[in-house]
Amino acid sequence: MRSEKPLVIPIFIPHSGCPHQCAFCNQSIITSQSHPLPDADFIEKEVNRFLEFKGKRRQVQLAFFGGNFLGLPQEKIVDLLECAKQLVNEGKIDDVRCSTRPDTISESILGAIKNYDLTTVELGVQSMDNRVLAQARRGHTREDTKNAAGILKAYGIHTGMQMMVGLPGDTFRTALETAEAICRLKPDFMRIYPLIVLEGSVMTRWYRQGRYIPMELSESVTLVKELYKIFNQHKIPVIRMGLQASDLLQDPQSMVAGPWHPAFGHLVFSELFLDRTLDEIEKKYPMTVPEQLILTVHPASHSRLRGDKNHNMKILQSKYPRSNFTVKTDSRLGRETIIIS
Repeated sequence: MRSEKPLVIPIFIPHSGCPHQCAFCNQSIITSQSHPLPDADFIEKEVNRFLEFKGKRRQVQLAFFGGNFLGLPQEKIVDLLECAKQLVNEGKIDDVRCSTRPDTISESILGAIKNYDLTTVELGVQSMDNRVLAQARRGHTREDTKNAAGILKAYGIHTGMQMMVGLPGDTFRTALETAEAICRLKPDFMRIYPLIVLEGSVMTRWYRQGRYIPMELSESVTLVKELYKIFNQHKIPVIRMGLQASDLLQDPQSMVAGPWHPAFGHLVFSELFLDRTLDEIEKKYPMTVPEQLILTVHPASHSRLRGDKNHNMKILQSKYPRSNFTVKTDSRLGRETIIIS
């Protein structure tokens, strides 16, 4: 049975707490916001607005995203957590999560806020290759990530990690090595983002000067697919692949270049299904493939099997031109299962 997802109420704090701007970052575009730190009134209004969509979900999390939460001055962190604590006491939310840089995690800061309701921290790891991190002007090292992971685990805090592909100096091999290194740290979940060149970022200048060439969409999807497989093998859930869609992100004036797609994760899962289907056909019919093939999957996986704009079915038909393919669904199957008959 699938675990119930909480209602996550995002409060964005663009660039707040960040010691500098990374080469790839224009956080005000990514979060569609550019205002300063939210106050208690704003947070309460956002919580009340989101609670209208709670439905049957039992858990509600307040999430401070978009900046470097634990890099804020300590008094600001406490002010925001005090606001959250009041909402917990009122029964409106259950706990708090945040995103932050690995080099902001310390015994002192976690000790100072241990009596608040911060239960989940997402680390902006991006890469575990120090050379890649330096080229991206990230300002932290793989050692900072390893240290942060250890401290968070010691405090019993649910830990997520964010990885970015397509960074300057990164390669297919170094990305896979980053995934393996992250797995050794045993995070509770992952997000994987392809690098999108955004207007106002340092990367935009490098791109226009010819110093940076972004990944093609197909190349990025294939790489993220391989990363997903690594995390899946280690039983680490990948909760998102690709940036979330927003009106501003889909504005061509803000997106300069890069492998953007509004359903990037769907493309990854579709390619996984295509690989699995081809493997199953070759295993079951090593010599001669029948003229009629029935592919059966869970109803929720139907679109993933077919692929974006029927892409997978076109590839199957091209590879096996003498076979006719029929897709059926069966709710008794697992969502990643495919039966060939």
